[in-house]
Amino acid sequence: MSFRIVIEPGKTRKNYWKDIWRYRELFYILSWRDIKVRYKQTTLGVLWAVLRPLLTMIVFTFVFGKVARLETTSVVPYPIIVFAGMLPWLFFANSLSEASNSLVGNERLITKVYFPRMIIPASSVITSFIDFLISFCILIVLFFFYGYAPPARICLMPLFWILAFLASFGPGLYLTALNVKYRDFRYIIPFMVQFGIFISPVGITSEQALKVIPSHLQWVYYLNPMAGVIDAFRWSIVTDAPNPFLNFPFYISMAMILLLLVLAIFQFRKMERHFADLI
Repeated sequence: MSFRIVIEPGKTRKNYWKDIWRYRELFYILSWRDIKVRYKQTTLGVLWAVLRPLLTMIVFTFVFGKVARLETTSVVPYPIIVFAGMLPWLFFANSLSEASNSLVGNERLITKVYFPRMIIPASSVITSFIDFLISFCILIVLFFFYGYAPPARICLMPLFWILAFLASFGPGLYLTALNVKYRDFRYIIPFMVQFGIFISPVGITSEQALKVIPSHLQWVYYLNPMAGVIDAFRWSIVTDAPNPFLNFPFYISMAMILLLLVLAIFQFRKMERHFADLI
């Protein structure tokens, strides 16, 4: 049987999303490589995925709970409330940091072989999600440690994992495209991550944050897509947490997630053809 190779202008663009499915094994290869490289030659190895959120939770619990005295009146232990907000935020922060540098770190691969470039930042977010699942084990340990039984709606948590993935993938995809052209972003992104944690409901709840924000400006708070994600994640764990789906500003965060995702895909596809030259 003979085959013919037909080179046609615009053919790659038409088959782009089909190519992503055809190269699906590359997701696994790149993700597994990133995991091995991340913890290679480290004494504790994958335990860093547990220690980092655990130590961060201890610091936030002490600073916000003991020093600032911002503990909530919830019946749920404060460390669980903090950790419920810490998990999705760390996933977002790690995804942003890893995805933004993913194209630059795979320079040789991009300049030599064709494949949909979107696979590279996507695999970085997947790697961060694996770290997130490992860190999730701490939350289960905290349940047993404090004798806390989460509500039945915790079964909805996988839906919020998808929400966190989309909220992380959009900005990560956009920043990785910009980082190829403007290398200044490798210095800007760590600042964005450090600043973002203080404007997100991690150490405190959204209810506490909104008390100091004028009512006519509270919608601005929910322009942060992670505010809605953390609220939903915390609601699935904390028994007396307010239902974010009954709060209209929550849907502003959901709209921002979709908007950032669409803009990121558009900008990435627009710049993708020039990556090999710019990188």
